[in-house]
Amino acid sequence: MKILMILTSHDRMGDTGHATGFWLEEFVAPYYVFKDAGAELTLASPQGGQPPIDPTSTQPDALTEETRRFEADSEAKAQLANTRKLAEVRADDYDAVFYPGGHGPLWDLTEDRHSQQLIHDFLVAHKPVAAVCHAPAVLVNAHGADGQSVVKGHRVTGFSNSEEDAVGLTEVVPLLVEDALKAKGGHYERSATDFAPFQLRDGLLITGQNPASSAPTAKLLLEALIG
Repeated sequence: MKILMILTSHDRMGDTGHATGFWLEEFVAPYYVFKDAGAELTLASPQGGQPPIDPTSTQPDALTEETRRFEADSEAKAQLANTRKLAEVRADDYDAVFYPGGHGPLWDLTEDRHSQQLIHDFLVAHKPVAAVCHAPAVLVNAHGADGQSVVKGHRVTGFSNSEEDAVGLTEVVPLLVEDALKAKGGHYERSATDFAPFQLRDGLLITGQNPASSAPTAKLLLEALIG
């Protein structure tokens, strides 16, 4: 299995002066799900090189067994520091794509034409596309063979409006994931309570709601690949 993981290159939280990026656990938990299953991983980002890590995701209360494993994994850290430029990767070379979340993707990957083309190409080739937390926003402006948003008519999830409100960023982010998915015709679903794991697979689209959903979403992608 060859899996492409696409991370944000955006490091500023709007005009707040605060840093953002990708959420560490949402990258490392899927990374090790895939790695432990024997997958060959390629990491990419719009700018290439080291993608920004949201500093909040490295605070003690956000650390997990997987993040601690990553901190001791020099090979994984070196791979992260040398992501390929998104414009240089092609869907033909991979079996699936996974987008970790964090707030960064709301600013760059949601509008990135290379990302949109890759999503289109993966789906047209009948290859699964997965995204977790804020990253399902990357799907809304990507189009399928019918010219419609790839989420139209599909069951999808992503960071909920109430979760965004709970972290105090509703007025800061450029879009709300839940609203954006609904606006493009997605059938949005979510967990009964905020921040509880929730993930969906509808055909080739696989989405997870929040950080707690990152490993389960990665496992759904593996199921799509190997049954």
